[in-house]
Amino acid sequence: MQLIDWIGTLAAFLTTASFVPQAWHTFRTRDVSGISLGMYSFFTVGVALWLAYGILLQAWPIIIANLITTSLAMMILVMKLRYR
Repeated sequence: MQLIDWIGTLAAFLTTASFVPQAWHTFRTRDVSGISLGMYSFFTVGVALWLAYGILLQAWPIIIANLITTSLAMMILVMKLRYR
């Protein structure tokens, strides 16, 4: 594995791992009152576009990280819409 792959993999791991505790807290408490619908909508679309970009490049660190983050973000967005 080349240095560029290690950097991409580490970046993907850290950004995804940093998102998981907040997502877990939101799932556990179902408290979405502090979440902005507009910001979260833009965030979810942005992460989905990063996923598409990774797929087009066939860059596995980008694909895996953004697949996980997109899934979590979509679940939180659905909760925001459901529990307003």
